[in-house]
Amino acid sequence: MTGTGLPLDGVRVVEMTHMVMGPTCGMILAQLGAEVIKVEPPAGDKTRSLGGMGTSFFPLFNRGKRSVVLDFEKPADRETMHRLLASADVFLENFRDGQLEKQGLGTDELRQKHPHLIVAGHKGFLSGPYEHRPALDEVVQMMSGLAAMTGTRDKPQRVGSSANDIMGGMFGAIAILAALYQKRGGRTDGADIRIGLFENCLFLVAQHMVEYEMTGNKPRSMPEREHAWPIYDIFDTAGGGRIFIGVVTEGHWQSFCREFGLQEFAEDPTLRTTTDRILARARIIPRVADEIKRRNVAELSEKLDTLNICFSPINRPEDLLSDPHVLRPGGLVNNVNADGKAFRVPALPIEWNGGHIGEGLKVPVLGADTPAVRAELEGVTSTAKTDRRRA
Repeated sequence: MTGTGLPLDGVRVVEMTHMVMGPTCGMILAQLGAEVIKVEPPAGDKTRSLGGMGTSFFPLFNRGKRSVVLDFEKPADRETMHRLLASADVFLENFRDGQLEKQGLGTDELRQKHPHLIVAGHKGFLSGPYEHRPALDEVVQMMSGLAAMTGTRDKPQRVGSSANDIMGGMFGAIAILAALYQKRGGRTDGADIRIGLFENCLFLVAQHMVEYEMTGNKPRSMPEREHAWPIYDIFDTAGGGRIFIGVVTEGHWQSFCREFGLQEFAEDPTLRTTTDRILARARIIPRVADEIKRRNVAELSEKLDTLNICFSPINRPEDLLSDPHVLRPGGLVNNVNADGKAFRVPALPIEWNGGHIGEGLKVPVLGADTPAVRAELEGVTSTAKTDRRRA
């Protein structure tokens, strides 16, 4: 499948992953133009049948892929898998160490049979004492301290999305792109890449680890942290709404005080520096809260936008489906689920030559591409045999 005009046009990826991290990697590569062939067991990827918060998992993270069903209990299907890998540039997997060896797809066998292949394994942990453990997004958030920083030490709270799984898939894509770039220099051998969910979460909390390393002070959780700015808070508004406001520069402070009738703060000689204002938050914030509550969210948004001060209404995910910026051309793309129903999804968060990526992607029906891919492989085999005879 070529002719997309996208940067990975002509790259073939064979994906044998499930849940979120591995499929995210494949989904990103597919949107960048790669042909991603998802190999599923006869019963299909288990996330196809998830409900509740998992309803979106399969359609969201498997858009733009082809689905091939192979039963590794059958020697012929194992052979088909190896022929498929021989035609591929990249192999994605996210199984526990040792599982693929049972199916003849272990690292040593892959390296022997397909030395050209870039193999990217999405795992719970990188090599080390914990490499044998399974992991979940919530597990590594608890282990890494991210949950304690998001909530508190007494009441840790996971981030409200599959943030680590998704970011792990992104790191997988970055590493694969690096390996593909390396091949541009004429290198013919592949690469063995391992991406760790736990280490991904460490990357997220590194700022707090390094703070402790440098200062010896234990970082406070986000709800308990010391404020770095005089106004950096959520406020109630008229009409029952809520808004976050962050006043972070001297210019912002002066214009905010002037616009909201707080000139006494701007002229107070005891509030000349940011540090002075932080120390005086106990008297500043109640007064600011009174002024904010006189206005509704729409009025406040207009004023703060004009002043170039950071702000945001307190939204829920469903609110974004009516947000004017999200609804701008290209902000949401239209995709089609395996059942034929259309759904909207945020575009890949980049612009490519001024355009957006991801419009019109389809979620594959289980096994829909098996006959076509088998026929393509037969064609490749037949061509190879003919070439050998001619030689």
